[in-house]
Amino acid sequence: MKPTTRNRLLALLVLATLSACGSNPPPPDWKLNAQSALENFEKAYLTGNTALADLSFSRARAEAARTGQVESVARIELARCATRAAALEFDDCPAYAALKEGASPEEKSYAAFITGNWQSVDSTSLPGQYAPLLKSGVTADPGQIKDPLSRLIAAGVLFRQNRINPAGITTAIDTASEQGWRRPLLAWLGVELKRAEAAGDPIAIARLQQRISLVESSIGH
Repeated sequence: MKPTTRNRLLALLVLATLSACGSNPPPPDWKLNAQSALENFEKAYLTGNTALADLSFSRARAEAARTGQVESVARIELARCATRAAALEFDDCPAYAALKEGASPEEKSYAAFITGNWQSVDSTSLPGQYAPLLKSGVTADPGQIKDPLSRLIAAGVLFRQNRINPAGITTAIDTASEQGWRRPLLAWLGVELKRAEAAGDPIAIARLQQRISLVESSIGH
């Protein structure tokens, strides 16, 4: 019996589909350990626990690295890069880039997607929930994506591409708020605050500053 995989990046990038019974042999310990550590990284990062996130990621990478499999370590690095995009923390995924020659075509396509290099994206190799974004117009709303993290990753990618609309920003704020994910929530509230300031809307500015203060007051608890 196989556990149901989540329709999001982590489900795409898990090192193996787990099979716990039947005639299939149990997965190696390193795969279980790497997946668990990667999930712990994701949770800690999104809630803003940087120290625990860094520790969990180091464990996930070490578990994959001890196999000597470049592709497995590339997946771990790409997972981190995508999760950071959900909180509007962007770079060109340098740690992944150093390993990309050993990555699969699907991972290379996804890396191009999250770094904004869309001309290199093969839509047939992209996770299905993201493919429609490539066909959208100047702006797009990620709200049709069911999984919360995938939705935030898509919103971050669209923001990086200057293709997100006000509804998409609201979607990102609501998603992060509902999940209690402080790091992306603060990032997206900051985006909305800048929009309110540019519009000269004192009521919206006060409301957003209050929300930001509330989220910040929870840090350390």
